Amino acid sequence: MIETDPADDIRRLGEWLTEAGLRLHVVRPHAGDPLPEDLTGYQALVLLGREPASGAEGMSGWPPMAESLLRKAVRQKVATLAIGHGAQLLAAAHAGTVAPAANGPEYGARLVARRDVAESDPLFARVPFSPDVIQWHENEITELPVGAVLLAASTRSPHQAFRLGPVAWGLQFHIEADMDMVASWVATDSDRLHAHQLDPEAVVAAVEEVMGLITDVWQPFAARFAAVARGDLRDPSRTVLPLISP
Repeated sequence: MIETDPADDIRRLGEWLTEAGLRLHVVRPHAGDPLPEDLTGYQALVLLGREPASGAEGMSGWPPMAESLLRKAVRQKVATLAIGHGAQLLAAAHAGTVAPAANGPEYGARLVARRDVAESDPLFARVPFSPDVIQWHENEITELPVGAVLLAASTRSPHQAFRLGPVAWGLQFHIEADMDMVASWVATDSDRLHAHQLDPEAVVAAVEEVMGLITDVWQPFAARFAAVARGDLRDPSRTVLPLISP
């Protein structure tokens, strides 16, 4: 698991994956941890993070290394979940494009719409048609990689979730964030929220109102990803098997 941003740690997603039978090895390139050169011995790759601020310091050359690892994961069919900035890196690593969002940024609680093709996806087949999510991005994926399957969209940003190959998923939104994390993002980015006519307190309140619904949808989603990583789930018509010890 790769945490690219100290403000966006694995948090409850780590708990969900652990409960679903996976052991976690967390790498923090922002703190100087080296990225693995390959994925030998790993069942899955999770990459998450918020977008770096313009001119951010401390990137240390890791984004190209992360993109290389993402290409290896897709080529080797290692279960991959790329979230937030991670989804943008997954797209960019495979010749997709990322640019400032044409309809402006998305912050806080939002809805996305599942596409019909998601009915045949191992992770998204059981996601409701219009689930609540947490957004926090000013850029967006403007063009998906060739062969990618679009799984969810929104009116403001069309490429919200996609699959690349059989077992690599990108989510523009954040399923790992809890209320403490959202509150810290709001405190850090209050100037940006005000610049877009958003009330920081209202953003927190809106997320808090739907956090239970978000948990209800995305905790089982994380369990299904763990089942894919273990090799227990490839067909969306199958239920997730009982959890096993790692």
